[in-house]
Amino acid sequence: MSLQQISEQMLPAIELELRKMVGLVLWPELDEMHHMLAYHMGWEEEGAGAEAGGKRIRPLLVTLCASAAGGDWLKAIPGAAAVELVHNFSLVHDDIQDESHTRRGRATLWTLWGVAQAINAGDALFSLGQLAALGLARTVSEQAGLQAGLVLQETCLHLTQGQYLDLSYEGRQDLKVADYWPMVAGKTAALLSASTYIGALAAQAPPEICESYRQFGEGLGLAFQAQDDWLGIWGDSALIGKSTASDLVSRKKSLPVLFGLSQEGIFAGRWRQGPIHPEEVPELAAQLEAEGGREFVEKETDRLTKQALEALARAKPQGDAGDALGELADYLLMRKA
Repeated sequence: MSLQQISEQMLPAIELELRKMVGLVLWPELDEMHHMLAYHMGWEEEGAGAEAGGKRIRPLLVTLCASAAGGDWLKAIPGAAAVELVHNFSLVHDDIQDESHTRRGRATLWTLWGVAQAINAGDALFSLGQLAALGLARTVSEQAGLQAGLVLQETCLHLTQGQYLDLSYEGRQDLKVADYWPMVAGKTAALLSASTYIGALAAQAPPEICESYRQFGEGLGLAFQAQDDWLGIWGDSALIGKSTASDLVSRKKSLPVLFGLSQEGIFAGRWRQGPIHPEEVPELAAQLEAEGGREFVEKETDRLTKQALEALARAKPQGDAGDALGELADYLLMRKA
């Protein structure tokens, strides 16, 4: 059974659980609050649908890992909902902090309802995520529910640490390549590693297998972010769905940029002169490639991909779900176009 076929089985159950959890806020006089959350999750208003809701990669990792670890993926559904709700909490707050006006092609919550209400909506998604994780106490065991709740709390702390670094890096000029990894470990890898770990936990896999799944998710997250940074400069904008000029114009401290700054060449000299205009991007991207930035990021992505797949092999994934995990990793990490 292919990844697509398994996803078609799992995603409707995940979506049903997400709707159930979001429905907990629907008290008298709270229709508008429920609508805000449903809008952000991609369920309501113009443009609603799968694209507006995102790919649901994190909850899918939970159910796939649960099945691959020998468990019943349906019992892992509360954990799957938990990581997706926490992911969306972080997106709502990121949009406010980054002053982003659109997400997934639609207006962000804060632009429609204001900053104060958007913060509150994000807090609600955070709380719903914690409640969802505890649902594993009902479907698996009390110990699994408590452990998943602990993992999710630690992950949320890690998310805020990564976001702190990201925000603090905006005004710094002394950053090195080594500074990049702690940031993306929090912002991207933390929730992916929690997803794979919680999936194995829901299957009641042995501790060493759970740890291998956690390492798989962590490596996957680091490699994915490095690859995303590559795409942000050298990808095909028509295929990846965003402008490849935006990362340089927005002065994002991405992995290739930090490498380029470390070379103290023409790229670094232009970067330090101030804002970069869209018409400069092709030449500057070519200069960064000439100085080794593209090759460096590709090698780092390959290294991290290898680590992730080695960890997955140590986890000894079983059956169609195990094959689907490898297929999903390929999809996430071989997106160059």
